[in-house]
Amino acid sequence: MKADSHQPDAAALRDMLLAARQRTLAYAGALQPAQWLGPYLSIVNPPLWEIGHVGWFQEHWCLRYRSAGALAPALLPDADARYNSAIVPHAERWRLTLPEPTHTLAYLSEVLDAVIARLMRDGATDHLRYFALLAVFHEEMHNEAFHYTRQTLGYPQALPAREAMRAVAPCPGDSDITGGRFMLGASENTGFVFDNEKWAHEVEVAPFRMARTAVCNAEYSTFVEDGGYTRRELWDDDGWAWRSRADANCPLYWVKTDDSWRARYGDRILPLAPKAAVLHVNWYEAQAYCVWAGRRLPSEAEWEFAAATAPGVLASKRRYPWGEAPPAATRANLYGGAGTTIDVAALPDGDSAWGVRQMFGNVWEWTADWFNPYPGFVRDPYKEYSEPWFGNHKVLRGGCHATRAGLLRNTWRNFYTPERRDVLAGFRTCATD
Repeated sequence: MKADSHQPDAAALRDMLLAARQRTLAYAGALQPAQWLGPYLSIVNPPLWEIGHVGWFQEHWCLRYRSAGALAPALLPDADARYNSAIVPHAERWRLTLPEPTHTLAYLSEVLDAVIARLMRDGATDHLRYFALLAVFHEEMHNEAFHYTRQTLGYPQALPAREAMRAVAPCPGDSDITGGRFMLGASENTGFVFDNEKWAHEVEVAPFRMARTAVCNAEYSTFVEDGGYTRRELWDDDGWAWRSRADANCPLYWVKTDDSWRARYGDRILPLAPKAAVLHVNWYEAQAYCVWAGRRLPSEAEWEFAAATAPGVLASKRRYPWGEAPPAATRANLYGGAGTTIDVAALPDGDSAWGVRQMFGNVWEWTADWFNPYPGFVRDPYKEYSEPWFGNHKVLRGGCHATRAGLLRNTWRNFYTPERRDVLAGFRTCATD
């Protein structure tokens, strides 16, 4: 995508489609024969189905969908009945008669070739650009899911486990943020956005103090060692009910050996990096930690305010925490970087104007808010993306170490149910006063 434009041309769209597909194929290439179906779990999909679904989605929106909503025929017989996630129940995805892996990959290749041919023939019309970007972002989101699915199932990770730490500059304590009136959400001149980001609307944010860094493993382990998982007074009713059902006593994948904590990464048990951001904690765990620490989670508006505004400049918003320049390895730990979480004090070049570090990358950050529509919400053609999940998911912001940089902007809203801790989520805190 051109640095001065959020409206990529046909060549840029082709490159984005190819980059997303390269990542999908790398994931597929790492699968052993038995792993193409894998075990049934409520939080993962069978890879054979999910990879086919990625191709179906791209074909549906880039080749079959017409402006009036009509659909051209699919390349595969019964494609909608097999791969449409809106109508195929989760458990049924393991029982469907699906093409073999080689045929599934051939289908993906056929679809992608046809989409690129259409782009080269017709150019980046408004219609095709929108749906090509939708297909890219959809595939990249599934690629992130492929990453944490391998973690869930204990498979070796395709990304490197560790990389030499980037520059670290001290950033203790909180940033004092003035608050004020600003426009929460996306503006119409910022290129592709999802319907749940529409549209920017004025909100009032009271002055607040936000931690300059996300909570790290060392900080969270102190909470664990202080009985954080056994002290009922730290948990709300829903959180305590979840903790009891899950029999949780530490973050997912943590392992106590002798007097130290380690963590499972893929198929290996590695030492827990004390200064790396805590990972695989759910909203209930983050909330309990905040109560223990005398802190709170930031609201969604506070998070965006800290990421997108600058002192004395509230009328305009930055696209990224550091400004308008695209993400780079010196600013954010995203896909293609360390492959896991890094020191929360690393990457000072990525600080927001308020001095808050790593608001992009490393870990998705839970916010206090439920995922709800903005005023005047109107669903986009991909109507299943946002609307079904309003009111029962929590909002996360900022991306993680497995997120492709091109997906993100300060207005991007991720969302998961509050009990999910298989996803690549952590958190930062705010002062209570």
